Formats: sequence, structure tokens, C-alpha cells
Amino acid sequence: MRIDLPSRIGFGTAPLGNMYRDIPHDEAIATVQAAWDSGIRYFDAAPLYGAGLAELRLGEALEAFPRDQYLIGTKVGRLILDEHESTAQRDLGEKGGLFEHGLPNRIVYDYTESGTLRSIEESLERLRTDRLDYVWIHDPAVDFHGEQWRDVFDIAMSGAAKALTRLRDEGVIKAWGLGVNRVEPCVLALEQADPDGFLLAGRYTLLDHTAALEKLMPAAAERGLGIIVGGPYNSGLLAGGTHYEYQKAPQTMIDRVAQIKAICERFGVDIRAVALQFSLAHPAVAGVIPGASRPERIAENRALAAQPLPAELWRELKSAGVISQHAPTPAV
Repeated sequence: MRIDLPSRIGFGTAPLGNMYRDIPHDEAIATVQAAWDSGIRYFDAAPLYGAGLAELRLGEALEAFPRDQYLIGTKVGRLILDEHESTAQRDLGEKGGLFEHGLPNRIVYDYTESGTLRSIEESLERLRTDRLDYVWIHDPAVDFHGEQWRDVFDIAMSGAAKALTRLRDEGVIKAWGLGVNRVEPCVLALEQADPDGFLLAGRYTLLDHTAALEKLMPAAAERGLGIIVGGPYNSGLLAGGTHYEYQKAPQTMIDRVAQIKAICERFGVDIRAVALQFSLAHPAVAGVIPGASRPERIAENRALAAQPLPAELWRELKSAGVISQHAPTPAV
């Protein structure tokens, strides 16, 4: 597998960028420490997360640890400028207001080759490291770029993908791919370039997996690529939260989660364990990176991923139409 994580549970750092709430600095650092103490050795960041705030915090927290003992992934496609803008009015496509509590630095899109190299240099500085392991082209998709997304995608393929392929071939980075919330650009990338895998957020979960299962996972498995599943709790809705797709969850999704939770409760299992283990069960999945903004969540996620679940539960979920009949489930 071309994307290979040290452990099947990684750490997504979007919450460290003050996603949804203003997280105290000490709490953010303690959360990274808790992830390290639990054995997590893959940390995923992005300039977007709080306009550089997540990378700054992650870099500070990881500086005490030997660099050869962990992997870092971050993203390109956005640059963080020194000038400021209103965080409340920042254009994040369908994800408006997501990092309202982040830094006020202006964020601009840049998927060109030169912009990619500049983004990497600036991320290295914020992360306080001399190298990156995995680099993802961030969000060249419809949810951020609307009807123009194909034009943006083409720029990303001729610019960022070209630069990252060269860096991988030179041994500067281990691997590259797309970091997106949509299946379509991943499929297109397989046709036009040579990515090593994908960071696919929210698209291989209990609530949404059909498109990925049919269109992406077989191709990834055939090529020996690796898929990291981000957002296995669908922005928190599967973990007791109120957000779905980074916004307030619609009633249809709230009702669907209630249906799944009722089935889980009949078997005496935690819906979060089912969500994590479903995402991990596909052979193309290298790991999952649930985000966490509180230290105690880290150990919970690790325990949930290892919790024994009965085979009858998976049969019931398929019978109820919650998960596809063709979706792999954990061996019991």
C-alpha cells in the first residue's frame, strides 16, 4: 500500500485550528500530547485549519519528539497571507464559518506549481520540521469552487500534482494525493495523474459510502493505493454532535443517525465504535483520522476502534439498508 500509516488510527488536527469553538492553547497542546501517549504517530494538518493555527500548535507540540518516530501530512492549495480579513466573512464555499475562531490571516487559493512549493515551505516553518511525509492537494472540488471546480481541478493537476510528483520521485516527500470531501475529483485524478492515495473526508462512513464503494475503492485497491478516511463521524454527528458536512445537521440526517443508534443499542454497542470499524474494514483503507479537541477523546477513539462487535450487528445494519450489501465489514 503506497499510503501506509504507523497505526490505523491517526490524528486529524482541524479542531486545533479552533473549528467550531475557541480552544484554549494549553488544551490543544495537551490533546496532541494525549495522542502521542496513546501511540498515535500520524498527524494530519492543513494551512486552512484556523489560517495556520493548527499547524503552529501541532509544530509546537511535536517539537519535543524525535522526528523519525512519526509522520506528518499537510495540504497545499491555499496560502496564508500576512494581511488580515474577517474570519466570519471568509469564503469557504459550502463550509462558511467553519474556522470563525481561527487566526485572522487572509487565505487565498493557489494550486499552481509555484504556489505549491511556497505552501510547503511555509508549512515546514509553522510545523517546525525539516520535512513532510504526505502532502495532499486540498479541496479542488465542487463544495469549495462551485461550477468552476473543473477549471480549478485542471490547474491543480497541471500545477500542484506536477510539483508533488517531482518531489516524491526525488525522495523529498513519501507520497501525495488529494485531500477532499468528494469522490469525483479522486476518480479524475486516477485518470490524469499518479497519486499514491487519497485523504477522503466524510465519504466512506456509515452515513455516506455508496459512491466511494462503487467508484473509488476498487480502483484504489487494484492499484495498491491507500485511502485515509477523514471525518469518520461525519463532522461529529455520529459521535453525539450536531454538525453534518461541517454545518448544522438537517433533520433527515438526525433521524438516520437515530435509526443507526437504535440498532447499536439493541446490541449494546457504541455507535462510534461501529462508525470507526466500518470505515476501517475496507482493504483499501490505510487508516482513519478522527479529529479531537479534548485529550480524553483520544483514548476513547483508540478503545472504540478495538471494541469487539458481533457479526449479527453488521448483518442487521445491512438488512436495514444502513450500509451497502457489498460493503466489507470487520471479520469477527
